[in-house]
Amino acid sequence: MSRRDEIAAGLASVRERIDRAATDAGRDPAAVQLVVVTKFFPAGDVRLLAELGVTDVGENRHQEAQEKAAECADLGLRWHFIGGLQSNKAAAVADWARVVESVDRVKLVGPLARGAQSHPLQVLLQVSLDPPDADGRSGCDADLLPALAARVEEEETLELRGLMAVAPLGEDPARAFARLSAIRAGFLADHPRADWLSAGMSGDLEHAVRHGATHVRVGSAILGSRPRVK
Repeated sequence: MSRRDEIAAGLASVRERIDRAATDAGRDPAAVQLVVVTKFFPAGDVRLLAELGVTDVGENRHQEAQEKAAECADLGLRWHFIGGLQSNKAAAVADWARVVESVDRVKLVGPLARGAQSHPLQVLLQVSLDPPDADGRSGCDADLLPALAARVEEEETLELRGLMAVAPLGEDPARAFARLSAIRAGFLADHPRADWLSAGMSGDLEHAVRHGATHVRVGSAILGSRPRVK
């Protein structure tokens, strides 16, 4: 089987899972956008994805993503930054990304706005679903979202589009995403146009779709195990 055939089979399987989960939830499958996570995979795989109809790809390592985005600039893809972001790299990320899904503190907003001078940058606020005392927590507490959203809305080059979250390790993802759905309902009451919800990965995308995810971030279920990185 060629690499193209491998990727095509993975894509077909994931798209079928999304369609089934959306249908089961009474949602339109077309309302769920697939973001293929290409971290550690070569630009050649990105080109195959584009040939197979993928429009959105996600990366969480700035240097790798910057080089890959430049190499694939002719493909017209929408690049999402989905990883933890350092404030000293935020402006550089905003130069190649079109969506930053991991804005979790006010300190990132100014640098992102400065880096997005050549194009509008769509922003998702990452909210934590982890317990307060969890190690390696990612995202901000739900009660900090109003202030963070207000700061994003002050910048003309940034567009607040919604929320992103990751289900905590060891927790039933259905329970975690139900909690996220409740957080989102309150957020939408104040920001009705910020209706994106990025949640769900290879192992839990069905739960995320059932709880309203508009974007799912899938890597290994499409591209296979990550290549070894030296």
